[in-house]
Amino acid sequence: MNMNLKILLPEKILTDQPVTKINAEAPNGAFCLLPKHIDFVSALSPGIFYYTDTGGNDIYLAIDEGTLVKKGSEVFVSTRRAVKGPDLEKLHETVEQEFKVLDDREKMVRSATAKIEANFVRRFLEIQGIK
Repeated sequence: MNMNLKILLPEKILTDQPVTKINAEAPNGAFCLLPKHIDFVSALSPGIFYYTDTGGNDIYLAIDEGTLVKKGSEVFVSTRRAVKGPDLEKLHETVEQEFKVLDDREKMVRSATAKIEANFVRRFLEIQGIK
């Protein structure tokens, strides 16, 4: 018995193939899915994602945050970025250097945007004579 794994990126389908096992990282820890696992939904954390193909080979990817949905034998992973790498060490470096740094930058941009929006609302209320 197999599952069909489909990894979706914003610009393409990275993987669409039968697999026998999936391992991923969620905010509350790592987990493993096997074909008879109950239907399941989880947020994914930036980290190492790997699956075992029907030939018994483990395929490793560095993925950004995303979502995993298992329904029956279908497993869908949606993520902003994913990179296959030649070995686990290089993939771990990719996660640390690229994905987490970009997330920190996005948080800073969101914070700056929130401040700009708050200042806009405050100024608008002042112009309207509301304090």
